[in-house]
Amino acid sequence: MLVLLQGAKSSVAGIAISCTASLGLTRLVTKLLCSVSGADPVTFAVVALALALITLFASYIPARRALRLDPLMALRNE
Repeated sequence: MLVLLQGAKSSVAGIAISCTASLGLTRLVTKLLCSVSGADPVTFAVVALALALITLFASYIPARRALRLDPLMALRNE
């Protein structure tokens, strides 16, 4: 559970930083966009949700492995 929580915290921090940076850089790429405005909220929300799901899935795999280990055996190996 702690692995998922740590993954979620870093995911939220990364998404917040990237959304802030991308909103600031929209003026540079506005000319390259075809049918979407530079600060389209739907696009930002979909991309943020996709990134959050990917990072949670990526931290779920190690969390599942950690849950399968016997704590006593893990401490003995350390």
